[in-house]
Amino acid sequence: MKKYLFVILVSFTLIFPRCAALKNLGIIPSELEMVAGLKEALTQGLFKSFNAFADPNGNPLVRFVFPGDAVKIEKTLKDLGLDRTVNQLTAKFTRAMSSAVSASKPIFLQAVKDMSIRDAVNILVTDNTHAATDYFKQAMQPSLIVAFRPIVDSTIRIEGADREWTSITSVYNSIPFISKPLESNLTDFISARVVDLMFFMVANEEEQIRTKYELRKTDLLKKVFNYAEQELKRRRN
Repeated sequence: MKKYLFVILVSFTLIFPRCAALKNLGIIPSELEMVAGLKEALTQGLFKSFNAFADPNGNPLVRFVFPGDAVKIEKTLKDLGLDRTVNQLTAKFTRAMSSAVSASKPIFLQAVKDMSIRDAVNILVTDNTHAATDYFKQAMQPSLIVAFRPIVDSTIRIEGADREWTSITSVYNSIPFISKPLESNLTDFISARVVDLMFFMVANEEEQIRTKYELRKTDLLKKVFNYAEQELKRRRN
């Protein structure tokens, strides 16, 4: 028993000074650096998504699509001779989405700044390559959508898309035997879709930073995510 306790004591004396030494050398990031690194990764992902929405022609992912069975709805409307109206409306909603994202940029960035990550180590060192984004989304999505809704509604009205959408829904919903009528107001749909797309792109960027060294573009990202990568390997062994 005494021998067993001696082995444990020796192990502790070897491990703890080593960890302390590594921290003193700056190899192991502090908790503050871990939180800052996670926030920097999220912000980098947000700016990539801002750029994507700023140029929707270069990324089909951020273009407007009809709610529900989008392909079937578009085909039905075009079969009714509404090709030009559908194309114009799609372009207007896409521009409204881009304008809303641009206007709401401070909201997203402030949401990241306001994040309180007490369990930074658990979020940083994990097999979940979207852990920080998942935390961000769970904590912030409801308040973001509430703040986002009036911006979306305003940009839709400025583009005149609300009036054209009313015309479209009137025609489509009058078709006999349609399975599901189109909603008359798309503010909530577009708000939720844009926020979901933002989180999707942020999650993708976080995954890239976690798995690809070359995307860790700052010293902080390198320090924090290199540590996370090595620590995860150590835990698996």
